[in-house]
Amino acid sequence: MSTIEHSEDVRVPVRVAYDQWTQFESFPEFMEGVESVKQLSDTRTAWVADIAGVRREFEAEITEQHPDERVAWRSVERPHHAGVVTFHRIDENATRVTLQMEYDPEGFVETAGDWLQLVRMRVVGDLKRFKTFIESRGGETGAWRGDVPGPHQEGSTYGGSGQPVPPGTVGGGGQEPGGTLPPPGPIPPNEPPATPPRPVL
Repeated sequence: MSTIEHSEDVRVPVRVAYDQWTQFESFPEFMEGVESVKQLSDTRTAWVADIAGVRREFEAEITEQHPDERVAWRSVERPHHAGVVTFHRIDENATRVTLQMEYDPEGFVETAGDWLQLVRMRVVGDLKRFKTFIESRGGETGAWRGDVPGPHQEGSTYGGSGQPVPPGTVGGGGQEPGGTLPPPGPIPPNEPPATPPRPVL
């Protein structure tokens, strides 16, 4: 498993940066190699992307999402990857966006790509392009303000062990405790979100 982390400071309020990141279908506009992202439901997306020279189609699910704080996801099938993007208010008009991703390269081409740090360079480039994209627009293209509680907030446990899933574990699902992803921000009140459902195209 390989881990990538990168941060960019963007000159927009935290709400604007977060809202734009919830517009998954806009990702091809600033993510290199992403051909398309289709929103299947509030928590499921279908991707077509070039990963280290290999075209992949896969689905990913949102495992945790809190407005203006974080979005965490994991792939539903191969290639296996998981990640979290967090949003930290610097001041009224600036936000630090930090992306951490864990992925498991498959095959010689993807392993070689990982060894050459090609994927890491792409992630850095994607965040820089996100910065340019949102700063040049001055506002978000849309927003989804719903909340998706993480497994540790729902009282989930590791399979059969009775041990609760610790904060910061992306997706739970029988994985061992630990990992490199940051812990979640403050847990929001347990109230249903007032936002409408995310549109499905």
